[in-house]
Amino acid sequence: MKFAFLTSSLLFSLSGSGFAFTVPTSPTPTLHPPVSLSSTALSSAPPPYVSKHADDPLLIRAARGEKVERPPVWMMRQAGRHIKEYRDLVKKYPTFRERSEIPEVAVEVSLQPWRNYKTDGCILFSDILTPLPGLGLQFDIEEKKGPVLRKVDTWEAVNNMHLIDPFETCPFVDKSLRILRDSVDSSTAVLGFVGCPYTLATYLVEGGTSKEYLEIKKMMSSDPSLLHAMLKNLAASIAEYACYQVEAGAQVIQIFDSWAGHLSPRDYDEFAAPYQKIILDVVKERHPEIPTIAYIKHSGALLERLAKTGVDIVSLDWTVDMKEGRARIDKAREEAGMKRANVQGNLDPALLFADHDTIKERTIEIIEKAGAGHIMNLGHGIEADTPEENAKFFVDTVREYRY
Repeated sequence: MKFAFLTSSLLFSLSGSGFAFTVPTSPTPTLHPPVSLSSTALSSAPPPYVSKHADDPLLIRAARGEKVERPPVWMMRQAGRHIKEYRDLVKKYPTFRERSEIPEVAVEVSLQPWRNYKTDGCILFSDILTPLPGLGLQFDIEEKKGPVLRKVDTWEAVNNMHLIDPFETCPFVDKSLRILRDSVDSSTAVLGFVGCPYTLATYLVEGGTSKEYLEIKKMMSSDPSLLHAMLKNLAASIAEYACYQVEAGAQVIQIFDSWAGHLSPRDYDEFAAPYQKIILDVVKERHPEIPTIAYIKHSGALLERLAKTGVDIVSLDWTVDMKEGRARIDKAREEAGMKRANVQGNLDPALLFADHDTIKERTIEIIEKAGAGHIMNLGHGIEADTPEENAKFFVDTVREYRY
């Protein structure tokens, strides 16, 4: 991969496809190059992954809107706590970062739901915080407390951020994705993912998880220039990190702006959407063949805005009726002069605790409301206590369906 810095012109001016976002002018942050960046290091970067298979998997064909025999299926957060094999592995590798940063372990965890359920997508076991050390931002994930980070809430802290060199700071991601591509069969798509700048900023400003996101919302009004500087820094590096995953073998990139659903539409337009679009535009510029998916939890009020970012696939959460959501997305894209978007989702994860008849009925209802150009998924990540047999039944229901 050729490492290219995002220019200030890209960060400040974003437009296209009949819809424009404007990033408010703010003091330009000091965006340092990666500490280890050198021509020697870059020349030793591995070449892009080359597929051994000629045909595209079902999930990729559906993502492009091609005619397929049935919707593909996978589950957000499918690798992890609900699987007994994973819980057994935790005893040997007790920290999340061990499990996600040792390639052989990350690959094994990624493959468990694919082997057990025969999902059409196999997503890398990782975390949206994984690239942060490459920006000079350390984090830990405690088993019961969750993410723990040093707060970034001053100009000094923001100016100490630097552009990521993923080959130097996240080599395990490259290795994991390459092994994963070689491990799955030709009918399975490998997915990579990134967290969007706003959602990452919530962890940085709050110092971890939050229920109300009051600290970052205070910053929006008390020092919006500081927040925009942080978001620009994050967008530059996360765009690089997304492309890095593609060149390591990811066939789809899903972007998560999970906590943007807590924003008002006005604040979403200012603090979330422009930075989502930076990532999407860079991926499309460098890898136009790669489908992109965007997900926001509790996105009902923001669907039209999310659709107008230009993402290929809008992932709906369970609070939106699939038929109504699809119609709103279609209308928004038409108004913006964009091609039709495809959709993903959106079974309530809690329904996987129901009886099999209910799971089947509600799953098929969503499939039929969505129509073609649909990837079946949950409306949020699978719950840790979900019975494995119910997760398998959900996947089997989709695999047996025919349009």
